[in-house]
Amino acid sequence: MPHWLVHPVSLNGFAEMDSTSTFHAAQLTTENDSESRPSESNGHATSRVLADQFAKLYGPIASDLVRVEKRFHQELQSPYESLVPVLRHGTQLGGKRLRPAMLLLAASAVGSVREDHVVLGVVIEMVHTATLIHDDVLDDADTRRHVPTVNAKWNNHTSILLGDYLFAQSFRLAATLPSTEACRWIGEASRLVCEGEMRQVLKRDVLDIDETTYIEMIQGKTAELCRVACQLGSHFADGSPEVTASLAEYGDSLGIAFQIADDYLDLWGSDERVGKTLGTDLQQGKMTLPIIRLLQTADDARRTQILQLLAEPSRRRTETIMPWLDQSDACDYTRETALQYQRKAIAALDVLADSAAKTSLKAIAEFAVNRRF
Repeated sequence: MPHWLVHPVSLNGFAEMDSTSTFHAAQLTTENDSESRPSESNGHATSRVLADQFAKLYGPIASDLVRVEKRFHQELQSPYESLVPVLRHGTQLGGKRLRPAMLLLAASAVGSVREDHVVLGVVIEMVHTATLIHDDVLDDADTRRHVPTVNAKWNNHTSILLGDYLFAQSFRLAATLPSTEACRWIGEASRLVCEGEMRQVLKRDVLDIDETTYIEMIQGKTAELCRVACQLGSHFADGSPEVTASLAEYGDSLGIAFQIADDYLDLWGSDERVGKTLGTDLQQGKMTLPIIRLLQTADDARRTQILQLLAEPSRRRTETIMPWLDQSDACDYTRETALQYQRKAIAALDVLADSAAKTSLKAIAEFAVNRRF
């Protein structure tokens, strides 16, 4: 496996973080996993490393993120006992709480975190979790973050309804804020996420997707929620239009870089490290960047072989195509493309004054590409 996903991300600039912030962030990360931590030693060790890394990344807003987490759990309550296990399980699937953390860090980098930011962090995480639950149905996935998916633990009907429940709760909560901007922006972001997902589903087994179309789809599917999280964080901290636009660009570029790395990990990752079912993209006929690059650079004979294999309903796609991917430059090309978007995200932070929050935002951009989880 290439070095960019083997070596843990370097977290420069966090050596002086106070122990209280580190404790809160580690507590937050492990709390999500407490009821369903894997018994396997590798999965357990991965969870601990992940907790330590995010304790450092989220240090400046750790206490605020704990408030988001508590509010998130409070909002997923029901008087009906049969729903409680399903709702509780739903809170465990989001994992890293990356989007609410980005929202809070953007607010802190611009001004200060307010109660509205806590509410918006919950809203963003609800929307994100809803999309993950629906994704797992589409991919027929069995695990996510070392936890059984809702469709694996219950069924597809429960998954779809839980996702719908989270969408409904998110908009109800957003409507409690005095301004209508949050509802409008989150509504538009949710629309774009669903649009990106639908485009990807309708493009399954469509073999003529180019890189531009791929980037457009993941911009909606993954990057949009990162973009609007940063936009909301800045705007509700009274950031100027220019600063807010730059932070939105940061979120957009980071989201694209993150998804490219995810698509890589789906082919070359480890189930134990990544914490979800791997190889689903290729089996589901999704044209991700490594496959697009392989087709782009293959000679006519090899390209014909690959297209024939992708056109057949074969469950042996992955084991057949992987040697061809390893012989091509698809891995290096995917890495460099992710790094380009990473650099673009970091450059967008130049508009901010130096602060602990800005340092965290930069480190998150580095982690998005350099991670192995």
